[in-house]
Amino acid sequence: MPTPVATLAALPLLLLALAGCASVDRGGESTGAVGSASLGPGELLSTVASCHLLRVGQTNDVAVTDATVIIAADKYGLAITTIVERANQMVREYERRPSDLVVRAVDACQRLADLTGIAPALVRFESDGRLRTAWLRIDNVEIVPGFAQRTIADLRRRKAIGLVINSPGGSVDEARKLGRYLRANGLRSAVDGYCASACVDVLAGGVERYVTSGAKLGIHQSKVPRRYSSHEGGQLYVADAFLYLREMGVDADVAIAAAAVPNNQVLLISLSDALATKLVTGVVDGFE
Repeated sequence: MPTPVATLAALPLLLLALAGCASVDRGGESTGAVGSASLGPGELLSTVASCHLLRVGQTNDVAVTDATVIIAADKYGLAITTIVERANQMVREYERRPSDLVVRAVDACQRLADLTGIAPALVRFESDGRLRTAWLRIDNVEIVPGFAQRTIADLRRRKAIGLVINSPGGSVDEARKLGRYLRANGLRSAVDGYCASACVDVLAGGVERYVTSGAKLGIHQSKVPRRYSSHEGGQLYVADAFLYLREMGVDADVAIAAAAVPNNQVLLISLSDALATKLVTGVVDGFE
């Protein structure tokens, strides 16, 4: 992970942007109070600093942090300079065992999510301190071998905060590889056109999953790869789909519904069902 660690720019602006995403109830707590029911002051500071470091290390970019870091800093009265100082200390402490720091940082973001009530999500800043809102868009492209790595490279090159994808589907393995990357790196996903079959697995990977009111999400049986060619293998393939959606926090019954639809047909998921199953977390007007 690179050092030094950047300051968390544009804090007031970001707090306003996140105000609708978290319920921050101070309950009479003084502004300078730190700690929580489960973390002491020192552990809380290290947890916040660790999560911040995760995003910096993943992007190799000091102009980033995590949404949970911003909310926790405000909620518990942690000075931004103090967070940065602790983050730099941790870089030195873990210099000889960086993999241990990565494990700690991943856990830290989840613990902050539990404390703040919002999902861990990448936050980027422009050079002038404004929030960066760039999305990568992919339209009407089949998900083929190599798709995940090419998209990941484009996400990094564009310094995107999320992926808008409209696709008829394709390789399930590639879709889930990309979906897991989105989730691990705090990136959002969205659909504003047509997304079916394996494309839905990409959508499921976003930490926040958006659609427009006119978007169409379609599911059906996937074509079973040769390694699953037996009857038992087919059952395992359905189980893999079930487990992937559950891993992503989506109601895994979506996988069961898909398994009941022949591969040459498509079942469109209603917006209400997409929200109820958590395949979608929000509806937006559109994207730039």
